[in-house]
Amino acid sequence: MKLRALLVATFVLAASNALAANYIEPEELRQAFQQKRKLIIVDIQPAEQFEQHHFNGSIETNAFPAKTEEEKKRLDKALPAIEASKALVIVVCPRGKSGAKNSYEYLTARGVPEERLQILEDGMGGWPFKEHLKQGR
Repeated sequence: MKLRALLVATFVLAASNALAANYIEPEELRQAFQQKRKLIIVDIQPAEQFEQHHFNGSIETNAFPAKTEEEKKRLDKALPAIEASKALVIVVCPRGKSGAKNSYEYLTARGVPEERLQILEDGMGGWPFKEHLKQGR
């Protein structure tokens, strides 16, 4: 019985770790912008939302919600920049929820180390510092 409980606990812990993701808070990202830190911003917003607001220099993938293989493959556009750099990679989606997590999981499966990969907490919808946004293309 103890062995079974141990196996169940190990499975639950492993599953929760597999679903875990690294998040960056808006204030922390704003400070990185102000310090002019080298970042790779992978923006998965739909094209219309990207057109309305995005971070300067972000890579437009339009992969949201990154559920299907076709949507996930759109993230491949960012891989050359990621592979050519050691910079932190920030995934930006409309709300920082499942689409961002799907993208995070896809990028880690493609070899991006988790210690380099973060999701913008609350996504573009929760970004309070409008001076850091580029309007339109």
